[in-house]
Amino acid sequence: MAVMDTLWLPRSTCGTDCLPQSAASTVSRLVMAKRIVLTGAVLLFAALSVPILALLPQRHLVRAQRGLARAVLAGLGIRHSASGRIPQSGALLVANHVSWLDVVVILAHAPARLLAKREVRSWPLIGRLAATLGTVFVDRSRPKSLPATIGEVSRNIAAGGVVAVFPEGTTWCGRMGGTFRPAMFQAAVDAGVPVVPVRLTFAQAGVVSTVAAFIGDESLLTSLKRVVAARDLSIALRAHPKLHPAPCESRIHPRRVLARAATAVVAA
Repeated sequence: MAVMDTLWLPRSTCGTDCLPQSAASTVSRLVMAKRIVLTGAVLLFAALSVPILALLPQRHLVRAQRGLARAVLAGLGIRHSASGRIPQSGALLVANHVSWLDVVVILAHAPARLLAKREVRSWPLIGRLAATLGTVFVDRSRPKSLPATIGEVSRNIAAGGVVAVFPEGTTWCGRMGGTFRPAMFQAAVDAGVPVVPVRLTFAQAGVVSTVAAFIGDESLLTSLKRVVAARDLSIALRAHPKLHPAPCESRIHPRRVLARAATAVVAA
């Protein structure tokens, strides 16, 4: 049965045809093995450190998650950079969604909690670590749970936190993207805090690349193998100027205005 695109479970038009068809830009088996060992060691250390991380005050937890995220990127041989004014408090960060690496690079540069699908909670090592770092999990199979999730995000950002979400609702290849769904923008409206649009760009040797895209029905392991083998992979994070919720003075709800504006900014 075909999977339908809905407001709650959007479907990307990107598929395996968007992925690189050549293996020319890959590293040697020795480099691949080194990356696997280093990244595995970082993840194992992080998993074993969960009891300690759970006891850290927020400012130290932010430093720890930033260090772990950067160690993962270094282990995978990925260069990363950030530009623009990244929010440090009281903001909803909205980004385009290309890969599972989006989460890692955001944590490497922003003091953010993340919104993730419930399935991530059951991933080996990653799920337990994500929960410890304060990830908000959303059950996409239960639309009635959405208001409670929005409420949790709103309370966090109203209290001075930063929450990062991927409003496209699914991953795209990076050369094309989807429309930001308005639901989570309601959290910024309710909390009265700004929205910060973020663009993530993946490249190999300076040329936009889809090698890290996590799309279609492929498994996390398949995507990981491609990333481990990629040569000269880099990720650039660009934070755009803040968007502020406007009073509801027209038929268009403020969350929809914010979603449309953020989509246009990130797409540009």
